[in-house]
Amino acid sequence: MSKLDVSIVKVEPLRAISIWGFGPNPEDQAWAKLEAWAKPKGLLNDPEAHPIYGFNNPNPSPGSPNYGYELWMVVGDDVEPEGDLRVIDFEGGLYAVTRCEVLKEDFEVIGATWRELVAWREDSEYKAACHQWLEKSVLLDLWGSEIPPELAWAMDLYLPIAK
Repeated sequence: MSKLDVSIVKVEPLRAISIWGFGPNPEDQAWAKLEAWAKPKGLLNDPEAHPIYGFNNPNPSPGSPNYGYELWMVVGDDVEPEGDLRVIDFEGGLYAVTRCEVLKEDFEVIGATWRELVAWREDSEYKAACHQWLEKSVLLDLWGSEIPPELAWAMDLYLPIAK
């Protein structure tokens, strides 16, 4: 039996700005682009209204240090594409969700937690679904003054499921 704390969540349809990075550290590239675009607009000030999701696109390939990472920031109808940033409409879907706490320099925990979540689904009443796998950024200030010093960041992993 899995030791993961898993919640079942329905993600409603959303409209988002899509930001992409590619290379050996595409997450850093995508986050830098996101910050440069969203910070002047004040969109980073309200994470409840503008949650940020991410996922590999494309996935890493054996033998290559390069892969892609795409970020989606939920935005309103007033936001238009700019430069290489595009607007996407996502239909949403049903997800199994668990928290992944990433300790400093322990990035392997992300893949390990994804594998545990897939194993949880395989032992559950749910089936695999085809909508997008997602990683949702979690603000560290959720822990208040109790943030463990070894914690680098946290994210919620969203595994697509169906009944």
